[in-house]
Amino acid sequence: MAKHFGGAVALHGIDLTIEQGEVHCLVGENGAGKSTLGKVIAGVHRPDAGQLILRGEPVDFRSPRASIAAGIAFIAQELAIVPDRSVIENVFLGQAGRALDLVPRRRLRAKYDALAAKAGFDVDPAAPAGSLRLADQQKVEILRSLARDADLIIMDEPTASLAGSDADQLLRIIDDLRSEGRTVVFVTHFLADALAVADRITVLKDGRLVRSSPADGETADGLVESMLGRSLGSMFPDRLDSPPVTADPALEVTGLSRDGEFHDVDLKVRRGEVVGIAGLVGAGRTELVETLVGLRRPRAGNVTVAGHSGPFRSPRHAQQAGLVMVPESRKDHGLVLGRTVRENVTLPHLASVSRLSFVSKARQTDVLGELLPQVGLDPARIDSLVGELSGGNQQKVMFARWLLERPTALIADEPTRGVDVGARAGLYELLRSVADEGAGVLIVSSDNEELVGLADRVLVMRTGRVVGELVGDEIDEDHLLQLMFAEEAREESA
Repeated sequence: MAKHFGGAVALHGIDLTIEQGEVHCLVGENGAGKSTLGKVIAGVHRPDAGQLILRGEPVDFRSPRASIAAGIAFIAQELAIVPDRSVIENVFLGQAGRALDLVPRRRLRAKYDALAAKAGFDVDPAAPAGSLRLADQQKVEILRSLARDADLIIMDEPTASLAGSDADQLLRIIDDLRSEGRTVVFVTHFLADALAVADRITVLKDGRLVRSSPADGETADGLVESMLGRSLGSMFPDRLDSPPVTADPALEVTGLSRDGEFHDVDLKVRRGEVVGIAGLVGAGRTELVETLVGLRRPRAGNVTVAGHSGPFRSPRHAQQAGLVMVPESRKDHGLVLGRTVRENVTLPHLASVSRLSFVSKARQTDVLGELLPQVGLDPARIDSLVGELSGGNQQKVMFARWLLERPTALIADEPTRGVDVGARAGLYELLRSVADEGAGVLIVSSDNEELVGLADRVLVMRTGRVVGELVGDEIDEDHLLQLMFAEEAREESA
């Protein structure tokens, strides 16, 4: 199988067999060809060379609809919900032979209830899909694929938007699908997920197949070495000495509360420090950081950035004080996918790249020529459309945007979600370098290994409150989990 996009080779002579009823994981760095291979199978892309054989017969899908008719369902990495339509309408989208408004509601509701019960998902069928948090939107996509009763389901990063119990539930669904004789192609950056659920794992690199082997003979370290040429232990950058407790605060929060979301939060991030926020879904972490940068209004409390007092009225107000944030969803709240790297990075800084009230392309080029290599982007891609970049490179564009004018404090909400192992290591280096240069860095992450490897301190949130703080050698997965689940453990023992 071969696929080119212009002069770029996405797939280079891939020969691969996927057995009926197996869970087959595709792993590799961003740009390795994993998603492209899945999209070729699903009819999103047509191959330039090679043959796709399904159930012993050659097929040539000219559209995704043709692959759906052949019993293939595809869950894309970038979610494809209709935001103004209800959850139930999104789940059964494309399966009715008439307009959505005329779909027989009672029959669909019964089918929806059965699907949701089978999957173990509790998502309100009447809610507008666009109003859901990202993890619940991902559940809608999964329910849609189950509703199509496909024999072959291709999942491109399905756990990227899920955390904790939600991700575990999806892995159980995949196991159930295998028990029913269905085939699952699982594209993932999470090697632990691949090792937990796969029958076979295929490693891709630069559009080529490196190896394909049974999962029970694989290890995370062996997969990383095949993907990157280096070990898993080298993922995280070396730390400089932690800043002293007397170091100037970059960000200070006192008594911050917002009804129904978080309560009486105190935190401090010193210059030169990386502070993590851990917690389960619903702990209030994203709501907290969105309030810090002015996306939400608090009921009480104060936010101070290097002497500038908040709470801030808007992200622009926070930016002027030196506080910026890389949001959880780069697609929905960060990037303009139909615009270039040049335009996306300089969008909040137009005054600094303008002359006489007109944006200067020459000044943009000069500024980005220095900045893009610092975040691991090739300056030659300055005029590439952001929507055509890999997930890792899109995330680097987000970081470049907020590092163009050096902030006092940088917040990163799930900074490596949907990013492959290789790009993740580059982002860790970037976050550490931002702190080493004197800024304060605050990270929200559902990846405990990430917090252990990167943070100088970790605050743990549960039900809207900070319930513990870990420092230095105290930061390990056991301590994090104890704090995150302590309340649930007490309730079960009561």
